[in-house]
Amino acid sequence: MALKASAGILPDVDFDNRPSLAFYLSVALIAGCVIALQIGIMRIFSVGSWAHFGSLVVSLAMFGFGLTSAVMCVGKPWFEKHWRGAVKGALLLFGPMMVASNLIAQQVPFNAIFLVSDPVQKWRLFANFVLYFLPFLCGALYLGVVFLKAQKTFNRVYFADLAGSGACGLLFLLAMYLFRPQNLVIAPLVLWFLGSLLWFVAVSDRRGLIQTTVAAVLAVGGHLALPPLLDIPKIAVSDYKGVAYARKFPDAERVYERSTPFGYMEIYDSSYLHFAPGQSDNAAFNLPEMPSRAYRGMYIDSEGPSGIIKQLPDSQTAYFRFLMMYYPYVVKKNPETFVVQFGGGLSTAMALRAGSKSVTVAEGNPMVLNAFLHDDELKRFTGDILGDERIEVIDYEGRLYAARTKRKFDVIDLALADSAGLSQPGGFAIVEKFSYTREAMRNYMQALKPGGVLAVTLWNKEEPPKSVLKLYSTMVAAARDVEGQDVADRFFVGASYLSTATVLFKRGGFTPAEVETLRKHTAAMSFDEIYSPGFKADLSLLEPTLKGYHDQFFYDGAPQDPLGSDPALERAPTDAAPAGPEGGDKEGQPQTVTVPKVPATDIGRLWWHHLIHGGIEQVANRYVFDTRILTNHQPYFAAYIKVKDLLKFTDRLELVQDEWGFLLLWATLAIAGVAALTLVLFPVVFGWRTIFSRYPGKFGTMVYFLCLGLGYIVVEVGLISHFMLALSNATVSASVLITGMLVFSGLGSFVSERFLGRARTFMPKVFVAIGALLIAYGFLLDPVLDAVGTLPYALRIIACLAIIFPPAFLMGFPMPTGMTMLGRLGKDHMFLWAWGINGSFSVLGAALVPIISTSFGLPAALLVGGIAYLVAIPAFYRVLLPLPGKPAIAA
Repeated sequence: MALKASAGILPDVDFDNRPSLAFYLSVALIAGCVIALQIGIMRIFSVGSWAHFGSLVVSLAMFGFGLTSAVMCVGKPWFEKHWRGAVKGALLLFGPMMVASNLIAQQVPFNAIFLVSDPVQKWRLFANFVLYFLPFLCGALYLGVVFLKAQKTFNRVYFADLAGSGACGLLFLLAMYLFRPQNLVIAPLVLWFLGSLLWFVAVSDRRGLIQTTVAAVLAVGGHLALPPLLDIPKIAVSDYKGVAYARKFPDAERVYERSTPFGYMEIYDSSYLHFAPGQSDNAAFNLPEMPSRAYRGMYIDSEGPSGIIKQLPDSQTAYFRFLMMYYPYVVKKNPETFVVQFGGGLSTAMALRAGSKSVTVAEGNPMVLNAFLHDDELKRFTGDILGDERIEVIDYEGRLYAARTKRKFDVIDLALADSAGLSQPGGFAIVEKFSYTREAMRNYMQALKPGGVLAVTLWNKEEPPKSVLKLYSTMVAAARDVEGQDVADRFFVGASYLSTATVLFKRGGFTPAEVETLRKHTAAMSFDEIYSPGFKADLSLLEPTLKGYHDQFFYDGAPQDPLGSDPALERAPTDAAPAGPEGGDKEGQPQTVTVPKVPATDIGRLWWHHLIHGGIEQVANRYVFDTRILTNHQPYFAAYIKVKDLLKFTDRLELVQDEWGFLLLWATLAIAGVAALTLVLFPVVFGWRTIFSRYPGKFGTMVYFLCLGLGYIVVEVGLISHFMLALSNATVSASVLITGMLVFSGLGSFVSERFLGRARTFMPKVFVAIGALLIAYGFLLDPVLDAVGTLPYALRIIACLAIIFPPAFLMGFPMPTGMTMLGRLGKDHMFLWAWGINGSFSVLGAALVPIISTSFGLPAALLVGGIAYLVAIPAFYRVLLPLPGKPAIAA
């Protein structure tokens, strides 16, 4: 062998019998590199642009596996002859392609806000898809050739693939502590370099070792040297992300920076930073001294700012009264307060300054707590707010604490837990908001003392209103769960137009004196009174308001003016009517003054009327957007466009630019569906006469691997959203889920080899067990994860991995069993085709999950996955059909 190698003739390698350890490790590391690159791209897009473009790009890039399998299926003889060159080319290009694709993609940034108005944005988006597709194509080609050469030992190779992917996913989680987002690509580069070296050791290719080293030097050098040399960014942060504004302030100074799996956190100081959410315009006229340079901005993954307020002198603390978040302290003096989410600390500072005798504050992001507890400069600026003797810190989600604590509070405050608003660059993100669900609100209400007040403040920047209407419906539903059907005296609602809205709920109901006090405060601050006990809305406004909003979007010809033909001043109930029993004067007659018509205020008042007195279902059905109640199963403020109206918006997309996040999910699903079918049918069309015509069970084989690809990814992606209940962070949840699913499935793949001899009778039992587990998880998982969420973080991760193990282990059986059977039956072309079907429909499943979740709820994704595995049972027997004239194998 040494003589052959020295003469330039590489020795033969038999991967079907005794592959070396170096071979298995190479497969594990390259597969792990693919996973690490996926997570890395998602992080890059989270920080630079918008998280959902990250997942969208990764989904389309994964078509590299489908495309590779389709090409290899048709050109199998060529790949069998030139497999060394194919693998070598793929590996030598993989690393440099990661760096080149990312750097070039960052120079063609796009913004979804302008996808309709600016045709160039579509080409920029397409360019990003293509660029991020290329490195995945290299990884897919490597794995495709490996699977082709190791068909008879597929179980073990697949174990190395899955286990390596999972383990490297966990390592990448740790790498996020070491590298800032702009340098995260170094982590997959290291995995690629080690995996490539091991491959060339396994095939005794010394020249390949040298070439890999040269390629690695070029890749790392290019990533580190080219950006400063060419004055180009490693991450191009969208001009529409919060941190982009802060960086442009003339006196902006970054005073804190840290990167962890929980996000990339930056804090900026500038005289231009003002963060007074819902502040009354009257503050400027009534405060003797306004706070100067009172805020710093906290940005996580470039989103924000969350306002960090400095320790104000006593002469300036009256400032807090002019913020809408101050509402609960108008009626509760010296309360025991619970702040559901610390965020930047504004609610906590207000609670302390409002005279709270104790403040319990929760924060689910360890990175935030670490900054406020241990950074000396931040402690100086805030007066060491978390070090106050009245403060008790809870280091997990406030909604979980409220559900399990035996303590009761006078005030529970959930204010602006979404930094500077729910909107993201290019559209509303499809992000789980478990702190606002019906279950969470019910827990907050039950944690109140008799007479205690829950105050929820939400950004109210939308016209037509969307988020606030969902919040109103959700809180009333939760109140009826806790207090019974009659909740008319339990609520008071104030709002500031296109700023914030605050909903107050009082356990046991507000007294007339408290209502009077709140109404006077509302009038003094010039806020809009949306609802109070005894309030009566002007029902004559319902029809014109609903019609106006409808015509604003669904019009014939030229767009309609949503304010009507005459937007001049109209006669309407005053926003600050005296506090009579029905919102009228002392004789009970409603006062009228001349005010501008504000449809958003009108619909808010009408919404509350129908929530309290009945008929909200009919109003919601007629409203232009989806306003369903938030639940743990559907915790989405976004996805406002009703599914039945999707096609109606195709020629007026510019009207719903804040819904691009949701619309792109549907577009991705359509593209994924067409591409998946194209890639699956490509080998059949071009190889029917020479290949597939003599293969029995073609349709059953397609169904089998379709179900496996669709079922596995639907469960994996669906569980990522589920596990945010316990882990409270999308990146950590994704990393833990990917690690657990792949490692445990890899173990299942390894063990499945023992059952190949009796697969015909054994595998149906496995499918039934998988289906039963997934369906049970869909209905029973939430309370378990809520309990896990209160544990120390390391124990949470261990518990989540334990929950994943049973289904993931069993889900590792079907794929290698089916592939090994095809290899043993001599169906070589179908072997490659089946791998492509699995990959193509995995991408389709990834695009399908957010659609299922927003439309039917998170458990529906697990139900779909369970059904897919059950459907695979009859298809499995078609996989086992032998070639004509060949004996069946014992299975």
